Amino acid sequence: MVEETRSKLIHAARKAFAAQGYAAASMDDLTADAGLTRGALYHNFGDKKGLLQAVIDQLDAEMLERMHAAHAQAEGAWAGFLAEHLAYIQMALEPEIQRIMLLDGPAVLGDPSQWPNQTACLQRTTHMVQALIDEGTVNSLDAEAAARLLNGAALHAALWIAAADDPQVVFEKAVTTFQHLAAGLLRGRAEAVT
Repeated sequence: MVEETRSKLIHAARKAFAAQGYAAASMDDLTADAGLTRGALYHNFGDKKGLLQAVIDQLDAEMLERMHAAHAQAEGAWAGFLAEHLAYIQMALEPEIQRIMLLDGPAVLGDPSQWPNQTACLQRTTHMVQALIDEGTVNSLDAEAAARLLNGAALHAALWIAAADDPQVVFEKAVTTFQHLAAGLLRGRAEAVT
C-alpha cells in the first residue's frame, strides 16, 4: 500500500512538474490527480521538495539505464565510455529532463554536482577511466580528477542545453567540444575524437 501511494504521487508529480514546472504545480491538484490527500504527500515525502527529490531519483535511475545501454551498444571500452557521456548530454534535449532535472532541480535542490546520485556516477566514471588507463587507451593520470572534470563538463553541457533558446544548436556545439576534450585523454591520439 505504501509503495502504491508513493508511486501514484511520484507519477502525478512527474506529470505536473514536466507540464507546469515545480513552482506552478499545485499540491492540491497534484494530490487530487493521484486520488490522494495532502496528508499522504506529507507522510511519504515530507513536503513538495521531498516529492521533487523522489521524482528526480526516478528520472535519474531511468537516465542511468539509458546511459548504460548506450555504453553496452558501443564497440570497445573507449567508445562505450564516450557513448555513455554523450547519451547523458543528448538527454538534455528532452523537455521532461530539461525542466525537472536541469532547470527546476538545481533551482530547488541546489548544485546538481552535490546531489547524492552524483557520488555513484563519479565512482563509475572513475572506474571506467582507470580501466582505460590500465589497458593503455588513456594517458596515465589521476582517474578521479579526469572523472570529475569529464562529469562536470557533461553536466554543464546539459545545463547549458536546457537553458538555451535553441537547445539543438547548443547541443551540437557541446557534443563536438566534449568529444575533443575527452579525446585529449587518449594516449598518443590527442586529436582523435572517437
